[in-house]
Amino acid sequence: MTATPAASPKGRRRDGPTRPRRGGVRRRRSAGPLFVAPFMALFLLLFVAPLGYAAYLSLFQERLVGGTAFVGLDNYVRALEDPQLIHGVGRVALFFVIQVPVMLLLALAFALALDSGLLRLSRVIRLGIFVPYAVPSVVAALMWGYLYGPDFGPFAQLSRELGLPAPDFLSDGWMLGSLANIVTWEFVGYNMIILYAALRTIPTELYEAAAVDGAGAWRIARSIKLPALRSALMLTLLFSVIGSFQLFNEPNLLMKVAPDVISSSYTANLYAYTLAFTGQQVNYAATVSFLLGLVIVIVSYAVLLTANRRRTS
Repeated sequence: MTATPAASPKGRRRDGPTRPRRGGVRRRRSAGPLFVAPFMALFLLLFVAPLGYAAYLSLFQERLVGGTAFVGLDNYVRALEDPQLIHGVGRVALFFVIQVPVMLLLALAFALALDSGLLRLSRVIRLGIFVPYAVPSVVAALMWGYLYGPDFGPFAQLSRELGLPAPDFLSDGWMLGSLANIVTWEFVGYNMIILYAALRTIPTELYEAAAVDGAGAWRIARSIKLPALRSALMLTLLFSVIGSFQLFNEPNLLMKVAPDVISSSYTANLYAYTLAFTGQQVNYAATVSFLLGLVIVIVSYAVLLTANRRRTS
């Protein structure tokens, strides 16, 4: 004789599934905003509030007579006609076109080589490629400024020993390439780590199936690895857009070594800094910063739109 489960006074079995209490559901729903609250507080305090204050400053102008006056969009009209700002934005755009493809191609090549498993001491090589990113950009610019020196740099000394003319890496024709070399040296390892991490997420079953079908290493890289890296490559490209148009530390430090080549408006970010802290034109500097941010948004959106169109086509 088997025992039957006890029933509740209303005739329901006690061992059946129970519904969650409404109080527990409400507590879980209210936990989400609590987790997001610290981020939102820091986001509003450190990003939205300074951005709003800068937008407020850009609408005013400090005059010798009359003090600070509301001028509306006059600062923006002035900035759009400012040849120093236009040349600075054009210079960093050229820097982006030259430097970013070289940097991303090197990062992609290193990531594919490390993921292939054919390199010995791959951990040491990976660390060696990443170490320059751990060096502060100020230290990197000072170090490369010494290496580029036409009088005391090792390249100049070696050229003199060989009886060759010393290369002037800090001249007007070489300066943009010298800056690109510094930034590439700094950020190849960073982008390589992003791409390498994306490669490690590819299921090994795809490689095994491709090997069974007779695909070699080059075919696997072209047909499996590169398509899987599209999202990671887009992420590194967007980071590169933001970093290129915000170029500041490297030209600011090399300006001390080559003041005749790098002016205070060599890049748009350097121009805004000079206006604010040297020229004491805080309102106009806020305007230049806003326009620079707008340029970054437009270029980033154009890159995303182009990539999405290629993917859908």
